[in-house]
Amino acid sequence: MERSGLVDTFARDNLPPSAQWPEFLFELPELQFAPRLNCAVELLDRAVERGWGARDAVLGDGVRWSYAELQAQVNRIAHVLVDDMHLVSGNRVLLRGGNTPQLAACWLAVVKAGGIAVGTMPLLRARELATIVRKARVTHALCDARLAQELDAARADCPELAQVLHYDSAGAAPLAMLAAAKPQTFTAVDTAADDVCLIAFTSGTTGQPKGTMHFHRDVMAACACWPPHVLRANADDRFIGSPPLAFTFGLGGLLLFPMAIGASTVLLEKASPDVLPAAIARWRASVCFTAPTAYRAMAAQAAQHDWSSLRKCVSAGEALPAPTRTLWREATGIELIDGIGSTELLHIFISATERQARGGATGVPVPGYRACVLDEHGREATRGAVGRLAVKGPTGCRYLADERQTQYVRDGWNLTGDAYRVGDDGQFEFQARTDDMIVSGGYNIAGPEVEAALLLHPAVAECAVVGAADDERGQVVKAFVVPTPGLEAGPELAKTLQDFVKQTIAPYKYPRVVEFRNELPRTETGKLQRFRLRQG
Repeated sequence: MERSGLVDTFARDNLPPSAQWPEFLFELPELQFAPRLNCAVELLDRAVERGWGARDAVLGDGVRWSYAELQAQVNRIAHVLVDDMHLVSGNRVLLRGGNTPQLAACWLAVVKAGGIAVGTMPLLRARELATIVRKARVTHALCDARLAQELDAARADCPELAQVLHYDSAGAAPLAMLAAAKPQTFTAVDTAADDVCLIAFTSGTTGQPKGTMHFHRDVMAACACWPPHVLRANADDRFIGSPPLAFTFGLGGLLLFPMAIGASTVLLEKASPDVLPAAIARWRASVCFTAPTAYRAMAAQAAQHDWSSLRKCVSAGEALPAPTRTLWREATGIELIDGIGSTELLHIFISATERQARGGATGVPVPGYRACVLDEHGREATRGAVGRLAVKGPTGCRYLADERQTQYVRDGWNLTGDAYRVGDDGQFEFQARTDDMIVSGGYNIAGPEVEAALLLHPAVAECAVVGAADDERGQVVKAFVVPTPGLEAGPELAKTLQDFVKQTIAPYKYPRVVEFRNELPRTETGKLQRFRLRQG
């Protein structure tokens, strides 16, 4: 590894042993990175140097920043981090907020100052935040003032989180007041290309979150592969969509990728299917990122809005059903660009252009990546056979101090946990998840985490959580509950348990279906037989 530019060595010290890393490929000319690299400089400062300073960069309610204005804002925040919050390069900084220009500026400032950005979903509760803070040894946080309550509650169990500043859209919160007095220039930390700049957390099937560690070069590699070869957007495009910046799908699609080409992005705090259609028309957006369930819901609104600006639509976050692809094309005339990525690999690695698109197929490996389907013996399966999806490329899995590294990486391949087959035309076709992850409405939800929340309620004697098929969301969380003896099972208790889960963990994880049972199916040794619950 290159000499690190980070003083705090926690991240590098907690990388998995190099023997457990996947094989990395840098075969494309654009993947030949210099040994010293700061991705915030490449994405922002280089944009201004190229003459893009006056171009729109980041837009939102009441905010319209050019690249030069964004650069000034980022530099001021970087000064606050270093001068007032005493950030040392390599410190981890938790970012908590909805999709806003302010959050985007904070992310870039953290990375430019040599910090390591740790994005968190706005819906996370104190318990979940505390787990992330402790695992990543987070020392600093920039938090939207409206979301301070849960973070404040988490801090009670996290003494290492000593520096917290709030921000808001009105400029009245401490971060903005401190930043206003700072210079508009800032010298970026001289980071190595293989210094960690991002720890993105993803739920594991055990319910324990995994921190995926990404280098500065990983960020730029993600910008160099799928966007120019598949998306093919240009500097005149305006990006919009729903995935949170805390998800790498959203971070790439709504911040990194537009900045890499000098385009603009619209960041919306609320971008649900009942809001996004009007926003596309209002902002004259041309590139949209959201989940299949959202496209299905929005298709019925196509005739109600002026979407003449829209030319490219990207679907990811969950498998795209062929009927949804057809419905969207018939409603808008636009062929969806499908793709599969993972937090472990940062972004999309299998996809198809509009011309390649075929119902029921995800696509082919993105230039820069290789993929295959492995059989139960770890050998490449015959064409048409279902097996485990294996991927390698310029990005890959490096878990933060986690024994599950050896489960995700085998023989140099990243095993994504998806079952696929390769069709006659060479396209990869999704079949199912190979683990206990529930993919609902674009969110990954670990069943055991929901079980743990349910078991905190005194009315629950036993429970098991699985994914159940759903036409609208792909899957929904379904809980099988054995009530405490003496309690009456019924709709009232089901709602009580649903509300309890919403208050205990992120609300989107709650069981939309609750079925009461007298007992749960188990083996003779007491092991829960989830497959029997999935079968109904």
